[in-house]
Amino acid sequence: MERSNSTMQTDFVEVTLEEGTSGFIKVHKVVPPPYKSSFQKFFAKVKEILFPDDPLRQFKGEPLQRKLILGAQYLFPLLQWVPTYNLKLFKSDLISGLTIASLAIPQGISYAKLANLPPIFGLYSSFVPPLVYVVLGSSMDLAVGPVSIASLVLGSMLNEEVSPTAESDLFLQLALTSTFFAGIFQSALGILRLGFIIDFLSKAILIGFMGGSAVIVALQQLKGLLGIKHFTSKMALVPVMSSVFNNIDEWSWQTIVMAICFLVFLLGARHVSIKKPELFWVSAGAPLVSVIISTALSFAIKAQRHGISVIGKLPRGVNPPSADKLLFRGDHLPLAIKTGLITGILSLTEGIAVGRTFATMRNYKVDGNKEMMAIGFMNVVGSTTSCYVTTGSFSRSAINHNAGARTAMSNVVMSVTVLVTLLFLMPLFQYTPNVILGAIIISAVIGLIDIPSAYLIWKVDKFDFVVMLAAFFGVIFISVQIGLAVSVALSVLRILLQITRPKIVMLGNIPATNIYRNLHHYKEAIRVPGFLILRIKAPINFANITYLNERIYRWVEEEQDTIKENVCLQFLILDMSAVSTIDTSGVSLFKDLKNALTMKGVSIVLVNPLAEVIDKLQKSDDANDFIRAEYLFLTVGEAVASLSSTMTRQTPTVQDARWNIPL
Repeated sequence: MERSNSTMQTDFVEVTLEEGTSGFIKVHKVVPPPYKSSFQKFFAKVKEILFPDDPLRQFKGEPLQRKLILGAQYLFPLLQWVPTYNLKLFKSDLISGLTIASLAIPQGISYAKLANLPPIFGLYSSFVPPLVYVVLGSSMDLAVGPVSIASLVLGSMLNEEVSPTAESDLFLQLALTSTFFAGIFQSALGILRLGFIIDFLSKAILIGFMGGSAVIVALQQLKGLLGIKHFTSKMALVPVMSSVFNNIDEWSWQTIVMAICFLVFLLGARHVSIKKPELFWVSAGAPLVSVIISTALSFAIKAQRHGISVIGKLPRGVNPPSADKLLFRGDHLPLAIKTGLITGILSLTEGIAVGRTFATMRNYKVDGNKEMMAIGFMNVVGSTTSCYVTTGSFSRSAINHNAGARTAMSNVVMSVTVLVTLLFLMPLFQYTPNVILGAIIISAVIGLIDIPSAYLIWKVDKFDFVVMLAAFFGVIFISVQIGLAVSVALSVLRILLQITRPKIVMLGNIPATNIYRNLHHYKEAIRVPGFLILRIKAPINFANITYLNERIYRWVEEEQDTIKENVCLQFLILDMSAVSTIDTSGVSLFKDLKNALTMKGVSIVLVNPLAEVIDKLQKSDDANDFIRAEYLFLTVGEAVASLSSTMTRQTPTVQDARWNIPL
C-alpha cells in the first residue's frame, strides 16, 4: 500500500451543542494524493487490469537459479509435483484414472455422436488432449475429454450449413477447424490475460443455458431411444417433438424396451452415488457395464434383425494426423471461426469453473490464465490429431476427485487406457446398440438441470432469474446460440443500466451519533436541517452525468420546496466514498452543478473524494472556482459539524434550530 507524502491536516471548529453551550470538534482536511507521472499511472492501471494476481511477485528477491526453476514451474505446472511423486501417489492416481476411463470411453463415443461426428473421434479426443493438459494444466482433479454442451453446440452450429451425412468429409474438416480456432482463442485469452471476457457468462446464464441444452440434448436422443430413422436435424423443441410424433410408424418396440431398461439402470446408479458419495464407482462404472451387457445381448440376439441399430465397425489404431484437414480458406471459414469462438468460450468457462470448484475443496489454487492457455493449447494440438473440442468434464472430474486422485497423473492413466482400447478393443464395440449411447447421454446431462440453484437465483435476484429463463427458453425454443446471445444481451443491458443510472441515496443522521446512513434503509435516521446529503454509488463518467445532473437538481428543488425547521437548504453534501473514478465529462458535472446551485444560494460540499477523483478535480480547477478547501471533508459528520456554524437563518426572527452533534 502506497503512502502519501502529504501530512494529515486538522482544524478545530467551534460548534453549538445542546443546552446552548459550545465546543470544538476536530475536522480533518482532504489532502491531494502523492504525485505520479502519467507513465506511472498508466503502468499501474495496466498492471491492475492484466495482472491483478501479480504473478511475478514469487520471483522477487530470489537468486537466478531459483528464478529459472520457478519460471519453468510456472510454464509447466507438472514440474511442481513430479519431483516429489512416489508410488503411494501413483496407486491413488491409478485407481482414479482407471475409474474415469471406464466412464470416458462410453461417454466419448456418445458425445461424438452428439456432435454428428464418427464415434471413434470421441475416443481420439479422450487420448491426446489429457496428455497435453497434464503438462500445462494446474488442476489436480480436472478430467479432460469431450463434454456434452460443447459437442451439442459444435454439431448444431455446423449442421445449420453443412450436412454431416451428405457432406461428411467437409463436416469433419469444419469440426477440426473450429476446434483449432477455439484453441487459438482460448490460448490468446490466457496469454493476453483477458480472462475477464468470459465473466460475461454469469452464473444465471450458465444455469439457464446448461439446463436448456440438457433438455435439447435429451430430446435429441429420442431418435435412438425410439428407433426412428428419419429425424430432424434441428435442435429446437417444436421441430424435435414434431419429428417424434410424425414418425410414430418408425418406432421400434424392441429399441424402446431396451432403452427403458438401461435408462432405469443408469439413472438408478446415478441416484445411488448421489445419496451415498462413497459409492461413486457405481455411477462411474454403470455406463461401461451398460455397454458391455448391451453389446453382448445385441450380438447374441442379432439385434439388427430386430430393428435395433448398432454402431458398426470402428477403425483400430491411434489418432491419425489431421493438420491437412484444417480449412483456412473457402466459403465456410466464417462458420468455422464463429463455431470455434462460441464453443471455445463455453468449454473454457466450464473447464475453469470445474477446476476452481475442486481446487477450493482441496485447498489449492488454480491459475485461471494458465488454465486458459492449457485448454487452448490442448485444443490446438487436438485439432491436428483428429480431436474435436475438449475441456474439463464436471461428471468425470467429480468421479476423479471422489476416487482419490492426487495429481494430474490420473489423466495419463485414463489416456493409456483409452490407447489400449484404440489399439486392441475396438472390434468389441461393433455390436454396441446406438440406443445405449442415447441412454448414457441422457443420464449424463440430466445433472446439468440445477433446480435448487435456479430457485436460489429466484429468491436472491429477480432480474438474474429473468436472464436465466431467457437462456433456458431461448435454447429450447429457438437455438443454442440465440438463447446464449439473448441472455448475454440482457446481462450487458443490466450493466449498462447500472452505469447510466447509478444508485444515489439520501443520508440522514442516526440520533446521538456521528453516523449517517440511508434514510430509506434506517428508519431512525433523520434529516439534518439546511443540508441535503447524498451518496453517489458509482463511477462518474460521460454515460451518467446527464442523469446525475437531473436527479441531483430535482432533489435540490424538492428539498427547497419543503423547508424544515425554518432553515432553508444551504449545503448540498455529496459523499464520494463510492466514486472510484471520474472522467473529463464527470468533472464538468460539478462545474454545471456549482453554477446552477449558486443561483439558488446552495453550496456544494464534497466528502471523501478518492485519490483519482480529487486529483482530476483539482487539475481541472486552476482558478480554484468550485473545489474550495473549506468545502472538502473526510466524513459527513465533520462536514455537518463544521458547516452548521456558518449557516444563515431563513429570517432574522426565526428561533435557532439545533440538533445533537456528538463530539
